[in-house]
Amino acid sequence: MIRIASWNVNSIRLRARWVAHFLRKYQPDVLCIQETKVPDELFPRERFEKLGYVHQALWGQKSYNGVAILSRIPLHDVVRRRWCHRHDRRHVQATLPGGVEIHNLYVPAGGPLPDPERNPKFEHKLRFLRNVTRWFRRRRGERPSILVGDLNVAPLPTDVWSHEKLRRVVTHTPVEVAAWKRLARDGGFVDAVRELVPAQNKVFTWWSYRTAEWKKANKGRRLDHVLVSDSLRERLVSARVIAKARGWHLPSDHVPVIVELSVVR
Repeated sequence: MIRIASWNVNSIRLRARWVAHFLRKYQPDVLCIQETKVPDELFPRERFEKLGYVHQALWGQKSYNGVAILSRIPLHDVVRRRWCHRHDRRHVQATLPGGVEIHNLYVPAGGPLPDPERNPKFEHKLRFLRNVTRWFRRRRGERPSILVGDLNVAPLPTDVWSHEKLRRVVTHTPVEVAAWKRLARDGGFVDAVRELVPAQNKVFTWWSYRTAEWKKANKGRRLDHVLVSDSLRERLVSARVIAKARGWHLPSDHVPVIVELSVVR
């Protein structure tokens, strides 16, 4: 068994305590973090090494973006990738024992206006997704892969609190949903959570800070994903969202997603 977790922590230095708590309580073999918002030299490496996560692949920057992989099992062939000719640090990959690649990706949010002609941030998001999709399409079938991260798209009607109210809101617009599905299809991936949780069940991984009583209102979206190569589909064992993390003191607006697979190390 291998347990993979993904979590947009929205600043590792602000939430290192909760990351350590999560690691102790849920014991993932690999944790992929997005929005570390810190250069690598200031990442709190030792705090997690003391918990057994001695294998770390970091790709951070000051104040924005940043991704990291923390692992109890060896990481090989670490690669840090840039996209769209920008210096944003949004993608780090590594190979796990047994030859499975793991990709930790943070897709741009896209800004508030879902119009690529009037909103450069939304245009960048769509271009980013196109470029990533083309890259995974070219490599499809080379080796089994796991793609995790904050992909900033809620693809199903049950991945948002109201499909009708949010279909014109960034993260759930038809063009973004189509781009997410194209990435999964062309990359040869399946949605690990929806393989195990029926599509008619609402699942959320993000709740806005703007809603004070987030739990009562429950106006969430599923923006955080674990996609696995079709060859790994039969190895999926369990998937869960740690929604209670949204209620921790000074929480991230995202919560962890955990997927277990019966993969030989």
